[in-house]
Amino acid sequence: MLRIILVGYMGSGKTTVGKALAEALGLSFYDLDWCVESRYHRTVPQLFAERGEEGFRELERRLLHEVAEFEDIVLACGGGTPCFFDNMDFITSQAQTVYLKATPETLAMHLRMGKVERPLIKGKTPEQLTDYIRESLAQREPFYSRAHHTLCVDLLENFSKIKITVQLIRDLLKV
Repeated sequence: MLRIILVGYMGSGKTTVGKALAEALGLSFYDLDWCVESRYHRTVPQLFAERGEEGFRELERRLLHEVAEFEDIVLACGGGTPCFFDNMDFITSQAQTVYLKATPETLAMHLRMGKVERPLIKGKTPEQLTDYIRESLAQREPFYSRAHHTLCVDLLENFSKIKITVQLIRDLLKV
């Protein structure tokens, strides 16, 4: 039985790397945000708007406790998931955990290129976005850094680098 959970800031590549890692290892892939959206038939931005961040985080926590007990999976958590309740303790007790770490500048670039609407960064200029990431990353880093392994993903910009990142994770986890 193998269980791998990826944590890191939004835009760090958890979903992209997670899918590729799951495929390489023959495991099932789950994205916690997708699980929440599927269960509640609403997008994350809709749930934030309807329930506020606190309400959303409670739904997220419930699904985390369900999905993180599946066997033979790679799970990509939402960027904030490890930072609420006892989520990071739970995550590290359930699986091998990998923090996909990147600089605020790299994360801002990834988020500007991304097509996903993210409620916490909507409407920010590039400078405001980088500053926001720097501030919130400083708050979240103590949670992320409790993962079993940390991998720098600053150079994650194309498919060949994704394959390299997957191999680096396999080497870290010895799988």
